[in-house]
Parts: sequence; structure tokens; C-alpha cells
Amino acid sequence: MFRRVLIANRGEIAVRVIRACRDLGVSPLAVHSEADRDALPVRLADASVCLGPAPAAASYLDGERVLEAAKALDADAIHPGYGFLAENADFAAACAAHGFVFVGPSPEAMRLMGDKAAARAAAIRSGVPVAPGSPVLGNEDDADRARAAAATIGFPLLIKAAAGGGGMGMRAVREPDAFDQALADARSEARAAFGDGRVFLERLLERPRHVEVQVFGDGGGAVVHLGERECSIQRRNQKLIEESPSPAVDAALRSELGAAAVRLAERAGYAGAGTVEFLLDPDGRYYFLEMNARLQVEHPVTEALTGLDLVKMQLEVAAGGALGFSQEEVRLRGAAIELRITAEDPFAGFLPASGRIREFRAPAGPGVRCDAGIVGGSEVPPDYDSLLAKVIACGPDRESARRRALRAVRETRLVGVPSTLPFFERVLESEPFRRGDLDTSFVADHWPALAAAPAESGEDLLPFALAAAAAELVGPPSPSSRHSPAPPASPWRYADRPGGGFHR
Repeated sequence: MFRRVLIANRGEIAVRVIRACRDLGVSPLAVHSEADRDALPVRLADASVCLGPAPAAASYLDGERVLEAAKALDADAIHPGYGFLAENADFAAACAAHGFVFVGPSPEAMRLMGDKAAARAAAIRSGVPVAPGSPVLGNEDDADRARAAAATIGFPLLIKAAAGGGGMGMRAVREPDAFDQALADARSEARAAFGDGRVFLERLLERPRHVEVQVFGDGGGAVVHLGERECSIQRRNQKLIEESPSPAVDAALRSELGAAAVRLAERAGYAGAGTVEFLLDPDGRYYFLEMNARLQVEHPVTEALTGLDLVKMQLEVAAGGALGFSQEEVRLRGAAIELRITAEDPFAGFLPASGRIREFRAPAGPGVRCDAGIVGGSEVPPDYDSLLAKVIACGPDRESARRRALRAVRETRLVGVPSTLPFFERVLESEPFRRGDLDTSFVADHWPALAAAPAESGEDLLPFALAAAAAELVGPPSPSSRHSPAPPASPWRYADRPGGGFHR
């Protein structure tokens, strides 16, 4: 096992890797930007190095500075977490060239899976179903070829960036007249986001579920799947709630999805944790979407069902260890739900926010886990992803996990910035969620009505004395911070339930 591991990330995932290192007797090392100088991972690590100014391009995305930090701290390995450099094949290769073990898949596997068009071709060769689509469209002067491909596929369709992810460089087109402009917009956004304007076309599936399969390989030929996760509740093509098992997946479909994911991972020679993502149509047919060659934000959902520590396994495999168990030995027990607490206002179009966390109280109790990168007093910079913490609730079945997730939301106290906590309470209480009636249009279809409805708990007001004390601390709320519907007579509203905290 390694002596010292540098964690090339920030926030809750950096804390998560630090804890896995401690469990293995490994010394965790941190890097940070100037904005994160006093962040929780820096406090928990054995040593840290400042990479540079707050912008990610000048700090966490600067591979050369990360490598210099690893040298300065005498690291053996570098764990990239997720985001930033986690799927950067050139950085993974540079780690090896400088004598560091990159905790993740090989650069070759990342290059194959990181290019969506190449990954789609690999899926076809592996016998994994894909939606009807086109070859890569690489040049701006091939408009006629693009129109011909669109006509063959039919509308509605998606224009998708060949490189990158997170919904960038993607446009849905429902009518031929809108195609040319959408193509130009998608290419422009892809170039700006990834430095690569290549795109391809794919048939748009209406109201699909987003279901993904966790895979894990040891680089020696052993690859297993660890069940599926339902990730359909999203905003801006980014996930907010994940759960396992999916309400739409039975044992037969789970076996089929898992086998398809394993075939693709084996073709890529995959090592470590990865996720193969699918779209599941209303008739139960599934289609390959992409493969994420890294650990996922929602990995704790799978840990809750399997009893495995995926980050610890990543480190062990990167250090040369074998997987140590077969597919037949994998057991999935119970149900789990993860809620991503982000610094966003769900009542204002999930507008990201920044500021200082005045108070943070994590939930606890049976069946509840909280992975957080914040404490009271933490600063939330405007420069990075808005994820603050994750709450994971599990139980013997979906309803018990749902109830525990609801309890956890109501126990959480987050004061200082708006958050997604009131969104979670209302969604968890909603009939569509209770029924497991989910698809990627869930937020667009249901959130406007849920946001406008009064909180079901009936506990919108704090006792007068606590409200007065809070008013003295943070000052009166601005009119724009009051959520619809209008607050009761008191000027203080407890941000649509405990957990929301006071919003300014």
C-alpha cells in the first residue's frame, strides 16, 4: 500500500478520500486554491500545498502545479476524486511519467471512454444497445452531411459534443427548421467547454429514465458490476437525487444491464471504479449513453447496498491489489437514496450562490450518512461546483429509505446560503416520487407546482426568540429572498423548513 497519497481535489470528495486513506493507514495530502486555504480538507490532511488563485484553471485544473505539489510533499500516488483532472488522460499519463501512481483507469481507457463517439463505437462492438445515431461531424463546412444524417435519424434528435459531458455542447432539436442553428450553438459551446467542436447526432428518447451501472475492475482482467442507480431527477442535465435499486429495474433487467456494462468495461481494459450510463425508455428498452471513467458523486448509494468501500478499493487496486471477489459473491441488500445538497436556490431556477456558512448541522441516526465538505464558518466560493454535502439514507426497502431521507432533510440545518434542502423535502413527499414515477423530465414537470405549494410540515416559523436572535445576527431578509408563496405575518421564514436555514 502507498505511504502518502495526494488528493487533487476539494470539498466533500477530498474529505471522503482523506478518510479512506486514514482507514488504510495512508498519509493523506491536500492541495488547495487561495479561496480554499481554510477549507475542511486542508484541516484534515497531514500536509497541504497552495496551487494558486481561486479560478480552477489557475489551481485545481493546473496539472503541472498538482505534480509539483506531489513532488514537494513526497507523494506516492495521486487520487483525482471526480471533476477537475479526474478524466484527463494526459494528466494520468503525466503522473506515470513523473513516477506517481494515478488512482484511476489507464490513460488509454480514459481516452476511449472520454470521447463519446469512440465510446459509442466501442459499445456497438461490445453488443451494447445504442440509440440510432450518426458518425462524428467534425467540420463546420459539412452542414449538408449533418442535415442528411439528421433526416436519416429523424426528429426529435440530440446534437451531442463528442468530447466532455455534463450537458455541455448538447442540444435537443424537434423540428428540421431549428437544426442548423442548434448545430452551430452546440459546436460553439463544445469548443468553449472542451476545446473540441466535434459533435454527433443521436435519436432523442422521450421521457427516459437515467439508469447507470457501477462497474469495478482490477486491471488484471477481473471486472464486476455492483448493481444500478436511478439518476433521473436532474436539473441542467446534472443529478440531484440518486437511488438504488431503480424502481423500474427487476432482477432480469439488472442482470442484462450489468452484463452489458461489464462487456464494455472489459473491452476498455478497465481498472478501478467506473460507471456505464444508460437511458431506459418507457417500454423497458435500454440504450448506452456514456461511460464515466472515474468515481461518481453518487457512489455511496452503491456502498450502502453492497457493504463495500469503493474509495478504499480504488486505492487497493491502484497499489496492485486484486479485486478479491467474483460477480456471484456480490450481494445487494435493501435500498438507498442520496440527496445532493448544493448551494443553489431551487425557488429561483436553481441559481448557484456563494457566501459563508453560518451554521451547519449534519443529520444522523439509524440508516443516515452525511458526506460533507463544509463546517460552520466555511466559505462557499463562486468559482467551483455548488455541491456542499451529500445525505445518504438507507433501509430494508425503498419506503423506509425515503422516510429516513425525509427525516435527515428535516434534521439538517444549513444557514448562510440557499440550498436544495427544501427541494428535497417537497420531492420526497410528492406522490410521483413515492410511486417511483420518475424520468428525466421530473423537475420540469413537477417542481413548479411543488415549489408553489405551502410546505406540508406546517412549521414555517421559528419561535419568536430564535427569530429575533437570528435577525440580530444576519439582518433583515431582502424581499427577493422570500420564497413563493408569501411568508406569514412574521418577516422571518425558516426557508421552507428546517434545513433551509435563513436565506438572505
